[in-house]
Amino acid sequence: MPRHAKIGFVLVMLAAASARLRAADTALAAQTPGVQITRLADRLHIEVNGRLFTEYFFKDVPRPYFYPLIGPGDVPLTRNFPMKPVAGEEKDHPHHRSLWFAHGSVNGHDFWTEQKDFGRIVHEGFSRITSGADTGVIQSSNKWVAAAGEVFCTDERTLRIYTPRRPGEQMFDFDITLRASNGDVTFGDTKEGSMAVRLAESMRLKKSAGQGHIVLSTGVRDNETWGKRADWCDYWGPVDGKTVGIAIFDHPQNPRHPTWWHVRDYGLFAANPFGQHDFEKLPDKTAGNLKVPAGKSVTFRYRFYLHEGDDQQGKVAEKYQQYVK
Repeated sequence: MPRHAKIGFVLVMLAAASARLRAADTALAAQTPGVQITRLADRLHIEVNGRLFTEYFFKDVPRPYFYPLIGPGDVPLTRNFPMKPVAGEEKDHPHHRSLWFAHGSVNGHDFWTEQKDFGRIVHEGFSRITSGADTGVIQSSNKWVAAAGEVFCTDERTLRIYTPRRPGEQMFDFDITLRASNGDVTFGDTKEGSMAVRLAESMRLKKSAGQGHIVLSTGVRDNETWGKRADWCDYWGPVDGKTVGIAIFDHPQNPRHPTWWHVRDYGLFAANPFGQHDFEKLPDKTAGNLKVPAGKSVTFRYRFYLHEGDDQQGKVAEKYQQYVK
C-alpha cells in the first residue's frame, strides 16, 4: 500500500474511533439518572437525565430568569430574544425573559418592564442547591430594589425539578414567599404580572406566525382565555415538527385561587392574582390590590408541566389532580 494511502487509512480509522467515543459519551450522558445542578459564575446549569433542561441566571440581570427551557423531544419551548438573537423572532417586549416572576406595580413602582426607572429583583444568595436521583432543589433569596435604591420587599423562592416518571413529560414546582421586610408592601392591580413564561414563536396562537392553542381547566379556549379565572392553563403547539405544551397549575392554597390568566395570542403566558380590575373591566383600579403588612408574608405555589401533544394527550387535567392531592 502506498505511503499516502496508509496515512489516509490511519486518518479514517482515527476519525471513526473519535466518532465512536463521542457517541459513547453522548449515550453515557443520556443514561445519567436524576437531576444535576451545577453552579457557574452567573447561573445554575440544570440537567435532567444527562440532558440540559434549563439554566437559572441570577447575576447582573434585571431579575432572575430561566433560559432556555427544553421540553420533551429536546425542543426549546421558550423564545430566545432578548437573551439570544435568532432570525425570524419577534423583538417585542424585551423584558419577557423566557421564564420569570415579577410584577408591574409594587408600592407603585414597576418591576415588570425594563423601561426607565424600573425596579430590579436582586439575587442575594442560595440557601440550598441539591442534586438528586428523583429531585433537584434550589432555594434562593432576593430583594426587590426600586430605581432609587429603596428595598420594598424580599422573597424566598424554591424550585423543585423532578426526574420524569415516564417519557414525554417534565415537571417542576416554583414556590415563592414575598415578605414585607421593609414596611407595608402593596402589590397593585395591574395586568402586568406575574408568574410568567414567553413561549417559542411557533407555539403561539397568533395565526400570522404560530399554530398554537390555549385551553383553561374550565374548557374556555384560545382567544376567549385572556383575563379568565381557572385552576390551570395549558398552551400547546408545534416546535421543530413536534407538538408540545406547557401547563401552569395554580395551587388551591394560593391567595385568590383560581387565578386570573394573562395569556396572550403572541405567546405571553402568565398567572396573575393581582390584575382584577384589568381582567374584569372594573371601574375601581385598586380592586385587585393585595397589601402585605410590615413583617408579614404571602406565598404562591405553581407547578409547570411540560408535555408532548395537546392537553388531552398530555393528560393535563389528570396531572393537575395529582398536584393538588
